[in-house]
Amino acid sequence: MTKPLKLSEEAQVQMPMKTVASLITMVAIGTWAYFGIIETQNRLLTKVELMSSDLEMNTEFRIKWPRGQLGSLPADSEQFMMLEDIYKNLDRINKHLESMSLNKVNIEFLRGQMDKVLDDIEKLKDANREIHYKNGNGTH
Repeated sequence: MTKPLKLSEEAQVQMPMKTVASLITMVAIGTWAYFGIIETQNRLLTKVELMSSDLEMNTEFRIKWPRGQLGSLPADSEQFMMLEDIYKNLDRINKHLESMSLNKVNIEFLRGQMDKVLDDIEKLKDANREIHYKNGNGTH
């Protein structure tokens, strides 16, 4: 039968220095590898969390921007103001054109009246000449 191994605080172990150095080196490499893996895992987890946050913000932006819930760009506001000014000018020009069309109708009416007046004046002048010549005066 084999003797049972008794370990106590005073038990001594003898190992060659090469083995002790190898054990320390293996523990150091194992520790370095473990923390390297943990660091890589933490870096990837942080990257995933940032990407997830960006994705949520992008989704919110993509939905709310077309609806106008996030405001507008300064350039858009300037363009809206310019468009509003163009519409006001267009309304003013349309009103002016409408008043000019009424003026055209009035001018044509007055031109007709003036032509009639000129014809009447010519008739009166002719009638006056005839009266003048009938009276036998013959001279102006």
